[in-house]
Amino acid sequence: MSIFALDALPVLDTATPAASLAPADGLVRIEDVSKTFPPSRGSGAVTALDHVDLVAPQGSVTAIIGRSGAGKSTLIRLVNGLEKPTSGRVVVDGVDVARLSEAGLRAVRRSIGMIFQHFNLLSSRTVYDNVALPLEIAGVSRREIAARITPLIDLVGLADKRERYPAELSGGQKQRVGIARALATEPKLLLSDEATSALDPETTQSVLDLLSRINRDLGLTILLITHEMEVVKRIADHVAVIDGGRIVERGSAFDIFSAPRHETTKVLLAGVPGMQVPDHVAARLRPQPAPGSRPDSEVVLRIVFTGAHATDPVLSRLAAELGLEVNILGGAVDEIAGRPFGTLVVSFVADPARLRQVRAFLGQRGLSSEVLGHVA
Repeated sequence: MSIFALDALPVLDTATPAASLAPADGLVRIEDVSKTFPPSRGSGAVTALDHVDLVAPQGSVTAIIGRSGAGKSTLIRLVNGLEKPTSGRVVVDGVDVARLSEAGLRAVRRSIGMIFQHFNLLSSRTVYDNVALPLEIAGVSRREIAARITPLIDLVGLADKRERYPAELSGGQKQRVGIARALATEPKLLLSDEATSALDPETTQSVLDLLSRINRDLGLTILLITHEMEVVKRIADHVAVIDGGRIVERGSAFDIFSAPRHETTKVLLAGVPGMQVPDHVAARLRPQPAPGSRPDSEVVLRIVFTGAHATDPVLSRLAAELGLEVNILGGAVDEIAGRPFGTLVVSFVADPARLRQVRAFLGQRGLSSEVLGHVA
């Protein structure tokens, strides 16, 4: 995707104020960072990041989501010092990474673990030796390596595979080796760059369960780069949405999923169960009623169920109190960040005044709603 400016669009802090999501003790602080790559053959300079501000709170799982080319991977490379910002500061555990010498960067990188999409294991080394590699490079003694690595291999559930080679392992097992290796230097921060995108759904769930346990039991801060919304929904505490090199929306994971505000966020969440409109309806949706149509057109509405009224029989009450005939087009009940969350996509015939009445009825019961369009 081409990089384009979004100067006219504010960052949307969904529901929860940014201050409560960005405490002063954030382990990672990205402050007014821009990154421009110089012209290359056949193309001009590219602005990959444009005045980005982001905080990953201590002990949190913070997800950065966006489409391909949005700037996610560049952001990760700035955090571990593989790239330097054109302007701004990247602070990890109180240290401005961009100002470090090579020796200083090596020391900081020992406090940052990295999990890769394609595992990056050495085929000639066993599970044990792959996990031990960063400690060998750091000059740690064999005795200390053994004392540290054996519990890690147990932690990721590969005690019976320690002498196996990567070619003998499944994709999920390889990623568990990668996670153990990332933990070998006892980091404070774990970076995950599309770590589950090469795995099947069942294996993805087991890897995410492992990452959640590591975050919970070790108190490790995790910065997660992904385009998979199921991953975000499963383990993230906070979410930042990046598009065209800028953060366009941020908030708690629950608020982002239950009340997305920016169009990019809505597109990214379109495939999440309960958020979709059936194809045969979507093809006929229009932002406004068709010119010349009756005042009472068919409206498609998404209702989000959260909080104390999440289990109320809302549709039956709509029918009883407002005399409304509602057609259910889709829906789902799920969990976001451990909290119950439900959606219904419905349609009904209503004029503008009637639609306002329906939305007011829902709002009085603590339920949010969004008009998805009008059926042509």
